[in-house]
Amino acid sequence: MIQIFNNTEEINIAATDLFVESAQKAIAAKGKFTAVLTGGSSPAGIYKLLASDTYKNKIDWSKVYIFWGDERWVPLNDDLSNAKMSYNTLLSHVPIPQENIFEMYKDGVTPEEYAATYEQTIRKVLGEEGKFDLILLGMGDDGHTASLFPGEAVLEEQTKWVDAYYLAPQKMHRITLTAPLINKAEKIVVVAFGEKKTHALKEVTTGEFNPTLYPMQLIKPVSGELLFLVDKIAAGKN
Repeated sequence: MIQIFNNTEEINIAATDLFVESAQKAIAAKGKFTAVLTGGSSPAGIYKLLASDTYKNKIDWSKVYIFWGDERWVPLNDDLSNAKMSYNTLLSHVPIPQENIFEMYKDGVTPEEYAATYEQTIRKVLGEEGKFDLILLGMGDDGHTASLFPGEAVLEEQTKWVDAYYLAPQKMHRITLTAPLINKAEKIVVVAFGEKKTHALKEVTTGEFNPTLYPMQLIKPVSGELLFLVDKIAAGKN
């Protein structure tokens, strides 16, 4: 499903409302809420809203468990770190226990080793079903999501829930949830706005199935809901 908004502010409000609604529903049903955050600049407005007085008291943060969809393999104090951005805009401003936050980076191990550890952590928190309540995703201009980039071997992964690899064009290692795990989620929310997203969004949603070129096409929930929150410009309705 695609929902089209006038501007980024409207997208942020809609995404924040969805986050709160999902959290309240999950906590009421099973006593905890498991969420996956996305990086980049797109979600910053959402995170700031969640941390605002208007929203933060609507969630019992002691029962929230936070993971990430992907991460650049850099220390947590690096400006490129998705976790750092999330702390600066959200996690440092809400009463969530530190032990409920699972960063996608650890000093002293390889990305590949930590990918295996991260998968075991997910299994411990979510169980063998591996079903997150909510996954927030962005979409790159090239149609990538998380660290599922065009042409990379990770797109073919069927068994691992978490994978790590060296992304040659960026000259850095990435760690990412894989498509099979993402697709288990109860709700997947993709945020995309701006003219640079127009072509990829069109190809992903209405083009031929070619996930090697447009990896976002791999995101097809097994039984949950996939929702695109986009602005008029990204939707080609400017």
